[in-house]
Amino acid sequence: MRSDLAALGAVFLWGSLATLAAFLSHIPPFLLTGIGLLIGSLVSLPLAGFDLKKLKVSKTALAVGVYGLFGYHAALFAGLQNAPSVQANLVNYLWPLLIVVLAPLIIPGSKLTFRHVIAAIAGFIGAGMAILSGTELVSGFAIGYVFAFAAAIFFSTYSLLSKRVQFQNTGVGTFGFVSGALAILAHLIFEPATTIQLADWPLLIALGLGPLGGSFYLWVYALKNGNPQRVGLIAFLTPLISTTMLLITTQTPLSPLLAISAVLIIAAAVVGSRKDQGVNNKTHVS
Repeated sequence: MRSDLAALGAVFLWGSLATLAAFLSHIPPFLLTGIGLLIGSLVSLPLAGFDLKKLKVSKTALAVGVYGLFGYHAALFAGLQNAPSVQANLVNYLWPLLIVVLAPLIIPGSKLTFRHVIAAIAGFIGAGMAILSGTELVSGFAIGYVFAFAAAIFFSTYSLLSKRVQFQNTGVGTFGFVSGALAILAHLIFEPATTIQLADWPLLIALGLGPLGGSFYLWVYALKNGNPQRVGLIAFLTPLISTTMLLITTQTPLSPLLAISAVLIIAAAVVGSRKDQGVNNKTHVS
């Protein structure tokens, strides 16, 4: 029961990510990623009893964590800032389906069944429809969709790779700190100087403590203490919650094409996660 609640907590926090990012879209993506992850890394301090030794992780785990947290959020924010946010967000949420499709390449013993192939086709058709519904708003294809799809690749492969390395919950803070520092460095090199307004800080703090911080600790707890397959099913509520929040806050009309794309992506993710998906149920997160 606690693992289910932890997974639901992570899902609801992730559901707010795109909306918060949309409100902060005037902040360059690397800077937004860096500030959010640095704030999120602070969550690990009380969890570790302020013992810095408990934040230590192996080089392999650190590489996987930085690849996932830095790569995913930088690509996601770039996607949300360079394409209609609702449509780009739906493309990003191909990651649950990609976990199933890419599992045979990363997790020994996992298999790709005919049903998974059908689910993948449906999911990608849904993403294509989301992009087409967005072209009406941007008068053509937006580069942001490429970033959003890259984000889905980053998070799905990070999730699978994290099953093959060992790290404690508190190690997430180390991932976030190093990733955040790299993002700030990338901002200084590649992005123009930006002044953050005082009114931005409450949203930045909410972004860091919530979807870029607390969510990952809850997710690791859920995987450690619950059935990973059940936890995975709960994750498929994320695109529904996230898209609904974006529609409400951005006042984007729900066109028939966009509605069908959302149904296809969510349905494909749920079908692809069924019990015989072939992904090893054992989690190596410790």
